[in-house]
Amino acid sequence: MDPHTSVAVVVPTLNAAQLWPSFHRALVAQIPQPRRIIVIDSSSTDRTAQLATDAGYELYSIAQTDFDHGGTRQLAIELLSDARVVVFLSQDTMLAAPDALSQLVDRFADPHVGAAYGRQLPRHEATPIEAHARYFNYPGTSELRDLSSRDRLGFKAIFISNSFAAYRRDALMSVGGFPKNVLFGEDTITAAKLLKANWKIAYVAEARAYHSHAYTWTEEFKRYFDIGVLHNREAWLLKEFGQTTAEGRRFVGSEISYLLSKDWSLIPSAFIRTGLKLLGYRLGRREHRLAASTKRRLSMQPSYWS
Repeated sequence: MDPHTSVAVVVPTLNAAQLWPSFHRALVAQIPQPRRIIVIDSSSTDRTAQLATDAGYELYSIAQTDFDHGGTRQLAIELLSDARVVVFLSQDTMLAAPDALSQLVDRFADPHVGAAYGRQLPRHEATPIEAHARYFNYPGTSELRDLSSRDRLGFKAIFISNSFAAYRRDALMSVGGFPKNVLFGEDTITAAKLLKANWKIAYVAEARAYHSHAYTWTEEFKRYFDIGVLHNREAWLLKEFGQTTAEGRRFVGSEISYLLSKDWSLIPSAFIRTGLKLLGYRLGRREHRLAASTKRRLSMQPSYWS
């Protein structure tokens, strides 16, 4: 069965009007066009909802306080019972070429592929630190992973990003869909469940999109606090797929080498960021010892702790 015959795209949004022209232009340039495009908007206070409606997209509005990384995406999956493949994009993901979606969806011609994710490239205005993170995590070579990949890749075997990822709906539903009420990492949890259920995950380097973030030192700390919370609450991920320590060391070595060639003056900042990431992660792993008010201040998503 041709996977292109029933493809849907889902975009969670919040105050996306400023980014909308570039996002929409890249999406409508896709060949072929997806059968359905759903925007789930968290009660934006700008023109996001109107822009989505004007574009002819299906719009569903939820309260901002009801947004949940896993639950909101699962709502979309339940709305799309007629879709075979569902692609998730974030509002700041700019598809890089008219075949970006097609390249991603093509991988589902293999009946064993349960999920696929594309290559995220740094924004044109990205700093070297920001760019390196994308080049490190999204290399130029495609890869097909199964459960045995954990022996070679460890925790990296379940790396995936819902900023630009697609799922075979039947496979996703067979493992219970996206988890609800999780702070962070609904994509990682789902990838692990898919591999354990003997589905395969495809990394598709040919499917390209621009998506990166210039995190401040504080934001780096908070992001890694949230990752630590994920690993504390979903300890089975580390038990089944291994610790992240070796990958972290490899990242630091790669980053220093990259900055030496691009802008060595950023190396002190990179070291400070590494220290803040480690501190945030360790606090996240111990979040059960912290008061809710403290966790609210340490997290990228303070509303989660309300």
